Amino acid sequence: MNNFPDRLLSGYSRFMSGSYEDERQRYRELAEKGQKPQTLIIACCDSRAAPETIFNSGPGELFVVRNVANLVPPHAPDGDFHGTSAALEFAVQSLKVTDIVVMGHGRCGGISAALDPDAEPLSPGDFIGQWMSLLAPVSEQIQQNTVLTPGERQTALERISIRNSIGNLRTFPCVKILEDKGKLNLHGAWFDISSGELWVMDAETGDFARPDR
Repeated sequence: MNNFPDRLLSGYSRFMSGSYEDERQRYRELAEKGQKPQTLIIACCDSRAAPETIFNSGPGELFVVRNVANLVPPHAPDGDFHGTSAALEFAVQSLKVTDIVVMGHGRCGGISAALDPDAEPLSPGDFIGQWMSLLAPVSEQIQQNTVLTPGERQTALERISIRNSIGNLRTFPCVKILEDKGKLNLHGAWFDISSGELWVMDAETGDFARPDR
């Protein structure tokens, strides 16, 4: 207990005297009635791109799944462990979310690893290399594009990976069936850490643009 980080305990104290105190009744209702978020956000675990902060969301409003580079693997019901797939299944089948957002961000370390697997600090290791291999086909194509600068290649793969993950979402029967029935909507978004800009993917073209508001 004595080794628990002081900054976390200080943050907890501010939380209890601040936002928790302001939302005390809401937390009680969530505890008694359970959560009913309408939106699942699949985001990167990067500490600079927290969806709850970016979308100014309160408790119970978002169901958030975070992993390295906000990837969605294809549907693969085998005997392995599938944390992202399990959370997706829970959100769709149990929580009955109506929207799924795959949200990437600028300067993503996972995407950097996909473009340069041998680079530090994200070396292949035991898990990262295998995880980022989900992007191997598209990352190889971008690596070979010498017209783009390194920064342009990075941004391009960050956005292409979002489209790739949305395609993988549709390999899940529970997602595809509900989307076809008009009961579930899939979205893509990209957040620029340096400027705070949010870019939203056009569902028809796959292009990213800043929303009007």
